[in-house]
Amino acid sequence: MKFSVFQVSRRGGREKNEDRMGYCYTRESGLFVVADGMGGHPEGEVAAQLALQTVSATYQKDARPAINDTSEFLAGALMAAHDQIVRYGSEKGMLDTPRTTLVACILQGTCATWIHCGDSRLYVVRRGELLMRTRDHSYLEKQSAGGAHLEHMTRNILFSCLGSPTKPIFDVTSPVMLQQGDKLLLCSDGLWGSLTDHEIVKHLAAKSVSAAVPDLVENALRVAGEQSDNVTALAMEWETPDAIESTLGISTGSISDGVFASTIQAGGMDTWADDPDEATIERSIAEINDAIRRSAARKA
Repeated sequence: MKFSVFQVSRRGGREKNEDRMGYCYTRESGLFVVADGMGGHPEGEVAAQLALQTVSATYQKDARPAINDTSEFLAGALMAAHDQIVRYGSEKGMLDTPRTTLVACILQGTCATWIHCGDSRLYVVRRGELLMRTRDHSYLEKQSAGGAHLEHMTRNILFSCLGSPTKPIFDVTSPVMLQQGDKLLLCSDGLWGSLTDHEIVKHLAAKSVSAAVPDLVENALRVAGEQSDNVTALAMEWETPDAIESTLGISTGSISDGVFASTIQAGGMDTWADDPDEATIERSIAEINDAIRRSAARKA
C-alpha cells in the first residue's frame, strides 16, 4: 500500500484538549482513528485516550499483518473501547462515566472500511467531489434525514457515544473500493461545526493533505473565535501501488510481517508527531500490549 497522511489537533478556546487521534499500520493494513471526549461529562480526554488505545491494541493483536474481516473487527474494537471506558468509570466509583465519540477507518488492500459512533466524521473526496460522509448520531441529523421534528435541538446533542450506560449505537460501512487520489478525512466536530461540507471538500480537493489539513484546522479556529472547540483532523490520500511515491507518503511494501508502526501515544499532548522517535514508539507499543494483557485477563 502507498498513502500520504497528515494529522493536526488544536486546543482552541478550551482549557484542555479532549480530542485524540492517531494512525498505525502493518505491511498490509492501516488503521486511522479520531476520538472526541465529550464535554459535560468528567474526564473526556481519558475516554478518548482509552478508546484510541483500545482500538489500536486490538488492531495490533489481530493485524497479522492483515485483518480477516474489517467490518467485524471494527465493531468488536469499538465495543471493547466502550467496555474499557465503562470499566474505568466503575473502578473509579464515578457517578457519571467519561464519554467520547469515535470514528475509525481501516485501509486494506484497495478498500477502506470505517465505523463511527457520535458526531466525529469521515469524509471521502473523489475527483474534487464529496463521494460520501458519515451521518452523525445526533437528534439534529436524525431530524434532517426525515425523522421526527424536534424543537430547539442543537447539533451537539447526541443519542449515542462510547462510555454511556446504554449500549452504543454505531454504523459500519461495507468496504469501499478506493481509486488513486481519493482523500479520506477523519475529524472532530470542532472542524465541521465551523466549516461547511463544501468548504471542507474544496480545501481537500485543491491541496495535498499536508497542506489542506493545517489550513482547515486554522480556518475552523478562526471562524469559531475565542470560544472554539478542540479541532482535530487526520487525512489520508490513497495511491495505487503503481503510483509515484510522494516524499511525504508511506509505502508499506518493505515492512516485514511482524512490524507494527504507530503514532498513537499516551495522553496529555495537544499534537502528536507524524514521525515519532523509536523510544516513543516503544512506549506506545508497551502501553498497547499492556492493554491487551488486561483485556485477555478479564475474559479468562
